[in-house]
Amino acid sequence: MPVFLKMSGSIILRSFGRFLVPFTIHRKKGVLCSTILQRSMSSKIPTVSYPKKESTSPPEQLGLDEWKITMKSSMQEEDASAVSSSKDEDPLVAIRELIEMWRLFGKEVPEQISEEELKSAMGCVSKSSKKKYLKYLYIKEKIKKAKQIKKEMKAALKEKAKKDQLLETTKEDKQQNFLFLRLWDRNMDIAMGWKGIQAMQFGQPLVFDMDYENYMKPKELQSTVSQLLESEGWNRRNVDPFHIYFCNLKVEGAYHKELVKRYGEKWDKLLLTATEKSHVDLFPKDSIIYLTADSPNVMTTFKHDKIYIVGSFVDKAMQTGTSLAKAKRLNLATECLPLDRYLQWDTGTKNLTLDQMMRILLCLKNTGSWEEALKFVPRRKHTGFMEISRHSQELVNRLKKSKPFNSFPKGSLNIHTQKRWLE
Repeated sequence: MPVFLKMSGSIILRSFGRFLVPFTIHRKKGVLCSTILQRSMSSKIPTVSYPKKESTSPPEQLGLDEWKITMKSSMQEEDASAVSSSKDEDPLVAIRELIEMWRLFGKEVPEQISEEELKSAMGCVSKSSKKKYLKYLYIKEKIKKAKQIKKEMKAALKEKAKKDQLLETTKEDKQQNFLFLRLWDRNMDIAMGWKGIQAMQFGQPLVFDMDYENYMKPKELQSTVSQLLESEGWNRRNVDPFHIYFCNLKVEGAYHKELVKRYGEKWDKLLLTATEKSHVDLFPKDSIIYLTADSPNVMTTFKHDKIYIVGSFVDKAMQTGTSLAKAKRLNLATECLPLDRYLQWDTGTKNLTLDQMMRILLCLKNTGSWEEALKFVPRRKHTGFMEISRHSQELVNRLKKSKPFNSFPKGSLNIHTQKRWLE
């Protein structure tokens, strides 16, 4: 019986031991690791020696409410300092820094901005309006840069073309012997200058009446001056130029200021006569013909012994009869171009620009042909030249009434008879 108890007890102890041993081993391992970690940490942390005092009071512990109060007070002090610093900062500098920050973020803002633009950006109420204004400045700056680059490229290409042309001309001059002289621009200017001098001495006068400043608006006056510049250029390049007169040109008047502004230093070197006197004071009245579209008298031929006067007047407001009334007040003869006789007029008024009048008169002076001269009338105003004039058409109609048209011999109304009727 005792032997059986011993054996059963040993068996029970062994079975419990199998379960208890792993727990004890793991516990021992955990205690061992914790001790090793404490030793290593104590070796790494430097030891601080405190002076030994007989009686040391425990440190004062800060409550949670007191800690919150101190933190709030510190935050309020920091906010107050930030507000004071922002007040002291210049607003222009602040918005400039904002624009720079937006530019670094890749937003569409200009690289260079003036103080006026900064002030206008500050005046924008909302953030979106500020962004729109800065985008507008960005696009404007971009267009300006593109124009500058295009201008530089154009200047570089022009300079390169000049150099290439100079090299080609020097090579050609070395390789070839020319029969004719090479005409340079300087030589052409000298030749035109000589023609202008001869026209001033012996040429037929052509007068531009400048007494219409009060009838035009500033834009119309500028347009008139542009046409005068073109007229002077066409006259200067012609084979037989007119002697141009600018009559009734008031010094420091609107016409004079605009002409000096356009010509610059060349105004005093122009080969024409500019005077404040009237054309009536310079030439006899019986030799003057005032050209106006409102005249009832039609010009048939160009007279080389007469002095033609053209009114320097751009009439966009359709002030009919202005130049005709002035000519009648001065008891001057008037004429108009035979536009209805030679052209099938379509639309628009019969007023022509000053440069068109100049080219028509130069062509009439040199050739005497109305067909050649009226080619300078814009094609938008007419549908073409009339094959048979109105007078000849009336004659044909009368002949049709008297006899049948087929009874005429073939070829009797040929081109030669038509030309004779036109004359």
